[in-house]
Amino acid sequence: MDKKSKSRKKRQRITLPAAGSSPGLVYIDENALKPIITLYKYNSDVYEVTELDNLNHIVKIIADKNFTFWVEIKGFASARMFEVLNEELHINKLILEDITRTYQRPKLEEYEKYVFGVSRMLLLDEDKNLENEQLSFILTDNALFTLQDKYSDCLEPVRQRLNAGKGNIRIAGSSYIMYALMDNIVDTYFEILGVWSEDLDQIEDRLFDKPDRTIMYDTQLIKRNLINIRRVTWPERDKLNDMLRSDSLLITDLTKPFIRDAYDHCIQIIDIVESLKEISASNIDMYLSIISNRMNEIMKVLTIISSIFIPLTFIAGVYGMNFAKQDPVTGKLMPFNMPELYASNGYLYTLIVMLVIAILQVIYFWRKGWFK
Repeated sequence: MDKKSKSRKKRQRITLPAAGSSPGLVYIDENALKPIITLYKYNSDVYEVTELDNLNHIVKIIADKNFTFWVEIKGFASARMFEVLNEELHINKLILEDITRTYQRPKLEEYEKYVFGVSRMLLLDEDKNLENEQLSFILTDNALFTLQDKYSDCLEPVRQRLNAGKGNIRIAGSSYIMYALMDNIVDTYFEILGVWSEDLDQIEDRLFDKPDRTIMYDTQLIKRNLINIRRVTWPERDKLNDMLRSDSLLITDLTKPFIRDAYDHCIQIIDIVESLKEISASNIDMYLSIISNRMNEIMKVLTIISSIFIPLTFIAGVYGMNFAKQDPVTGKLMPFNMPELYASNGYLYTLIVMLVIAILQVIYFWRKGWFK
């Protein structure tokens, strides 16, 4: 990554609703992606992956209680899709608005027949810019719907676990798959923090090697990203705590011990973020201190040079006034003018005096330790 790209923050555009607009309006962005709907149908013995064209018959599909279903939806360019969610699954329009307005903070909301949740997926692009994407969850008794407006995600490890069929992931129900996805998202925070930790170590090495102004830019970018991940992790922790304390039957007792583990991970992430923020601030302070010390060294050298040349300049200035002892026209003697102006070897004596003064000053400064 070049220095220019590291010193810039990639800004994400957030489209806010107009003031006074009606609540519960589904927002479809003009650049929204075409929906890709993937259905995962599984139990302890069966695992099937199917691509769906739409959600028109989704209620009939997930009616089979012998299986658990994960309906993964990527892309929001279909108003009909949200109408089906509202009409057939009875999803509140306020929730549909929260799904399509993808700037929500992590949260959990419980309803009679479903649970709604939001997580923030953090991804690093090729230039190590932080991508902050929303992933919404709708949990029912035997199905989980996940909705996101982009195609990229960090959920492949969960798909691999489903395919392998080991552990509890196929037998623990829909709340467990919801936990598994949330836990995977939280684990990516560790990976991102690991990248930034290595970057801060490299910045620290550059500080002691050859500091330049890009160090401050790179450190400030990491510090800003740390603030963003902290803004995500705190509500994510609160959301997991709400799931632990939930009385909803959709979040099973089998899942709650695992949710507690993800909650602990959030606390660890918060601690790491605070530590890295302190390191970032320390690196910036150290850089400014190094620059200040370097400036002080330069000023000290210039001060020493000036101190040496000030008396020499004074002597040269005095004898540069050319006030002669005798008037060259009338021959009149002027007793208060320079008697040394026409002295034999005066130029040589003056240079010797100036050299002795300079040597004495250098010896004095050396004994005072100014050259260390």
